[in-house]
Amino acid sequence: MDRIRPLRNPIRHYDWGSRSALARLQGRPTPSERPEAELWLGAHPSAPSQVDLDGQQVPLDAWIARDSARALGERGTALHGGVLPFLLKVLAPQRALSIQTHPNAAQARRGFEREEHAGLAADDPRRCYRDARAKPELICALTRFEALCGLRPAAQVDELLAAVDTRAARALRSAARAGGSAAALRALLDIDATDLAQTLAALARAGTPLGEPIARLAEQYPGDPGALAPLLMQRVELAPGEALFLEAGEIHAYLGGLGVEVMGNSDNVLRCALTAKHVDATELFATLHGREGTPRVLRPREGVYETPAREFELAVLRVEGDAPLRRRGGRAQIWLCTQGRARLSTGDPATDVDLARGQAAFVAAAIPHVDAHDVSGDATTLFVAEVGA
Repeated sequence: MDRIRPLRNPIRHYDWGSRSALARLQGRPTPSERPEAELWLGAHPSAPSQVDLDGQQVPLDAWIARDSARALGERGTALHGGVLPFLLKVLAPQRALSIQTHPNAAQARRGFEREEHAGLAADDPRRCYRDARAKPELICALTRFEALCGLRPAAQVDELLAAVDTRAARALRSAARAGGSAAALRALLDIDATDLAQTLAALARAGTPLGEPIARLAEQYPGDPGALAPLLMQRVELAPGEALFLEAGEIHAYLGGLGVEVMGNSDNVLRCALTAKHVDATELFATLHGREGTPRVLRPREGVYETPAREFELAVLRVEGDAPLRRRGGRAQIWLCTQGRARLSTGDPATDVDLARGQAAFVAAAIPHVDAHDVSGDATTLFVAEVGA
């Protein structure tokens, strides 16, 4: 536990993934053979990173379990039960992800116990709860990154649909007036294919300012009423370095771009539209907090994205010259290089680790500090995810 450990990290091949973004990040040929949606860096048991021990690849979760007090620190072990509490990802959507929410800790425990009692296998596609943990998350843009996040004020929904006289549009306006945008979202899911087609055509004729994302979603997911979601949800465009924090119950859908994502070490997702995966709208609405308003875009303060999450903290280190950068120790960390090249050191040159673009390393809590030095490339950028305070 006293050495920095390079990580080998799995890629998740979901159908919405890019065939070029992750390959370019890691310096591999493009296009890739299959869509590459997510690069996972962490210790989730369904797809853990691997560490090299004397030439043998060992899953990171198993390696941490050998001595969690040194890997995570005594406090981290006590707070998080000897499990690395965060999962770091690089997300590369070529087309939209599902409209979804994530549960809080109590909801996750109840849902997981319910599905375990029902006898659903861990990899059963009908599962919503693959573990008993909460999933707060933070997405930070590496390129322009587009998302839907949170609900529009009901008055905006009414205004956006005012020029459209179809049965579906009238139903959405009526639901928004009576019960807010959350009620309109429920009504959205009941729109049939005929009403959807008529409403899409009417919106195109009316020249809505949201016509482009609506048309794109309709093309990506034919016949899915989720194509109208930009009318009900806030559209956000993140510039590189900007981020969104998504608390439990926050409705969202990522539409495109490349981003670094850190979350609670969980794979619990509740979906209602824009997906070929299992949909459980009832469970999604049971977790949806339903607040309306504009989501807050985060920028780092002294390199740190400040969130209320206890599971993680995310920092970004940008190096223009060759001056060493030090990151405090005492907490488990994963370092990820997204630009340039850097050498990580604890002061012993024999154990230095080089990171190029797309490469990462695990730093145990027992290591007092890490310096990034011998930096090369244009504006080297390192992200550091660590166990929250």
